[in-house]
Amino acid sequence: MKLLILYGTTEGQTRKIAHFVEDVAQERECIVTLCDSANELFNPDGFDAVIIASSIHMGKYHAAVAEYAKKYSIQLNKMPSAFLSVSLTAASDDKESWEELYEITNHFLKYCEWKPTQTLQVAGALKYMEYDFLKKMIMRLIAKKSGASTDTKHDHEYTQWDEIKAFVNEFTELKKLA
Repeated sequence: MKLLILYGTTEGQTRKIAHFVEDVAQERECIVTLCDSANELFNPDGFDAVIIASSIHMGKYHAAVAEYAKKYSIQLNKMPSAFLSVSLTAASDDKESWEELYEITNHFLKYCEWKPTQTLQVAGALKYMEYDFLKKMIMRLIAKKSGASTDTKHDHEYTQWDEIKAFVNEFTELKKLA
């Protein structure tokens, strides 16, 4: 299977997740093309399936990812496709936060006119060590609301790698059966 993985990242966690997805897909004998939405974008024609990953910042997914999904929605809707939504909220147990997360995701998919075969909410990371003072304080407030760590002396990764691996295995298996 020829698989395109496109991602949009701000602090690098979604890039790390996309590379992990690439590794898992290659273990499943997929031929993978990995594409950062900030660089040259590949037309999904010629691929058997597409996985798109984007982090959420300030209630929105990456503009380049949204424009890509919107531009190619007809092709994406005709092939197996998956969306990985990366956020700190996905690490939370707060019901209201999850409702807001689903609302943001649904709004994004509706805007793009894209109906992915599968969607997964993925927990991201707090990279306090990389933030400037203001961003560190804002992220600390967000972390407190979501129940994440407010210890700004360390980075905190919440990504559930086994969950992503199972998701990719299931997605690639579905494509093999198609």
